[in-house]
Amino acid sequence: MRVSVAGAGLGGLCLAQGLRGAGIDADVYERDPAITARFQGYRLVLNPVGFEALRGCLPARWHPLLDAIVGDAYGERLILDSQLNQIGELGPGRTGTVVDRHVLRHLLLTGLTVHTGAGLTGYDVLADGKVEARFAHGGPATADLLVGADGVGSAVRSVLSPRTTPTDTGVRFVIGRTPLTERFAGLSRAFGSKISGDGVSLLLGAMRFRTPPKEAAEQLAPEVTLPDVQDYVRWAMILPSNGSLGAATPQEAALSRMDGWHPDLQALVEQSDPDNSTLLSIRVVEPRERWASGPVTLLGDAIHATSPTGGNGANTALRDADLLRRCLIEAAEGRQDLLGAVGDYERQMFEYGAEAVDFSLSALPAYAPKAAAASPVLRR
Repeated sequence: MRVSVAGAGLGGLCLAQGLRGAGIDADVYERDPAITARFQGYRLVLNPVGFEALRGCLPARWHPLLDAIVGDAYGERLILDSQLNQIGELGPGRTGTVVDRHVLRHLLLTGLTVHTGAGLTGYDVLADGKVEARFAHGGPATADLLVGADGVGSAVRSVLSPRTTPTDTGVRFVIGRTPLTERFAGLSRAFGSKISGDGVSLLLGAMRFRTPPKEAAEQLAPEVTLPDVQDYVRWAMILPSNGSLGAATPQEAALSRMDGWHPDLQALVEQSDPDNSTLLSIRVVEPRERWASGPVTLLGDAIHATSPTGGNGANTALRDADLLRRCLIEAAEGRQDLLGAVGDYERQMFEYGAEAVDFSLSALPAYAPKAAAASPVLRR
């Protein structure tokens, strides 16, 4: 069996690792001109389902390394005012496993065949049931299955399910990261914090590695090369509906909305890494329209993109990867035909994927009440 994976995000790479471990050929095709063309590092919180799905797709010999490079999140989700006074809580306390996306992506890339500059331009299902994918650069690739793991703007989805399109919530946020110094340690003691300002919210969460990733890889898995990343605070400012930066940098845009805020909060943004700060739009993809199962399917944000306020986007993509891995192993070992295996995956994925999108949207007003109130998605 041969599988082509369009997209080198966490979900696509996790699937490719899982298939590689099962002896199934899997090549990854990434539209970016290089693996490091965009910095893709920030803190993610994995729930038990997402973390176990990730472990299931990795070689057992890497499990100690994975355990070493994550962090722990636990405690209350606090609501603070702009002077750092506690004014409430975002529901009950939570626990989770925190990972750095940049570090995890490097781990998942290890040993895989990844073709860069390979944006998908289309595909054809051949007479023998296989699928031929075409790319902007390079020749076509023929496989038994094409998996669209190419994100919210999925080129695979535009062909497979053209009426399934992203919906812009109208919510924008600036995201950045700042080295975790002694001054900022007190800003992120709990699971995470929300700072409520005038028309904006600032979300804070710490990435504290159990072991520095580069050091952990050298000690536990020398064949893996991980970046030298130190502990940091991830911050994200949710802007008013349809907010924009104009000519300002992300830091300038955030600071312009922080007049009179506690000096530690202003310093947190001032001292952030400019190369890892950007403006993002919250778009969702709702998996409502089923297609007839065949040699093409979708995974992750390509079919169920969520609002980050739900905390389940990466978890759901990893769950997809592990589920599809297990279904394809069934087919590869002759216990089911390929289309039946893909159909089993899609039936389950559509159900929990729709639930993940709905939950993420229901959580958005708690973090951005004014922006959410103006969102056409949430007013339906």
